[in-house]
Amino acid sequence: MTVAASVLPQHPVDGEGVTPGYLNALLADAGHAFRVSACRLVGAKTYGQEMVSTAGRALVEVEYAPGAPADLPSRLVVKLARGVDDIMGPFYSNEVAFYARLRPELDIEAPRTLGAHYDTQTHRLGLILEDLTARQATFPNVLTTVSLAQVRGLLDTLALLHARFWNSPRFAGDLAWLETHLDGDVANLMNNLAPAYIQHEIDTQKFKTELVGKLGTTGAELLAGVQAMQRHQASLSQTVLHGDTHLGNTYLLPGDKGGLLDWQLSVRGHHMHDINYLITTALPIAERRAHEKDLLAYYLDRLAAAGVTDLPPFEATFREYRRTLVWGVYVGWLTTPVVNYGWEINVVNHLRLVTAYEDHDTAALVAELI
Repeated sequence: MTVAASVLPQHPVDGEGVTPGYLNALLADAGHAFRVSACRLVGAKTYGQEMVSTAGRALVEVEYAPGAPADLPSRLVVKLARGVDDIMGPFYSNEVAFYARLRPELDIEAPRTLGAHYDTQTHRLGLILEDLTARQATFPNVLTTVSLAQVRGLLDTLALLHARFWNSPRFAGDLAWLETHLDGDVANLMNNLAPAYIQHEIDTQKFKTELVGKLGTTGAELLAGVQAMQRHQASLSQTVLHGDTHLGNTYLLPGDKGGLLDWQLSVRGHHMHDINYLITTALPIAERRAHEKDLLAYYLDRLAAAGVTDLPPFEATFREYRRTLVWGVYVGWLTTPVVNYGWEINVVNHLRLVTAYEDHDTAALVAELI
């Protein structure tokens, strides 16, 4: 939840600040009666290290005080604010809202949460999650070989999420707090602050300069295209989205099951936003070209099996699938500094997205809306 700073100790930005007292304050804020009696820092990654984007994380081993439930995890992941500035505040607030307000009702593959808090004064978050490696989870990225069965497992999870909130009347009621791509603090950041950062990346990273030039466009034109696409898709079917479904925000479990991490961009929006970004980043270019229509059809079948009865025709859906690539190219990875994930991951994501953008003539589809 989001409350004033006086209720909890200040959220740490490194692993040394994760103490029993801090964990117990988060547990109490979440309404839990059990407490931690001891914890040991196993490891931590903070902003500036590879594989850390908008937030850091600490891994701790814990012991619980007598009387705690037997099924509590012995290892916890604590998500940490990056600490170098407060620009990420809208992302942190949004992710805490997802875990505190929406996650408890969802029967999907996403991390179990023991505490979630956002400090409105410091713009930092505290988030206690299960250590997924205890369930033999692995964490893929674009350098990982991912099978079609594993991609289908991730699509299963997205279909369950999307079906649950498909055109829900709750968006005008108890879920009115959910942000959209057009309105809210995250949308304000993306539309009014992020473009300057993205343009800096285009101007200073030569491979990004060349990729944008290869598309025959500019940062300003891509931004206008994203905004036009989002206005258009806001008039179509709406559901709850993960919002940032590149392969690096997923985890894989035995049996070809898959789950979703990092819900900072969770939002109400059009389902193709999630589906295209996952398929395009998950598969090598040749595999994506060969299988994406079959994967989209598979997802739509799973959506129907979960109770969605008003799906548009496949070709209309595929058209929107193709349009969403303008977001993947512009917001998804042009905005991401190389330091966040390292050179090769950054470049391969760009290559997959830019190639798909060209394959699907996304520029022409977006131009129809401007």
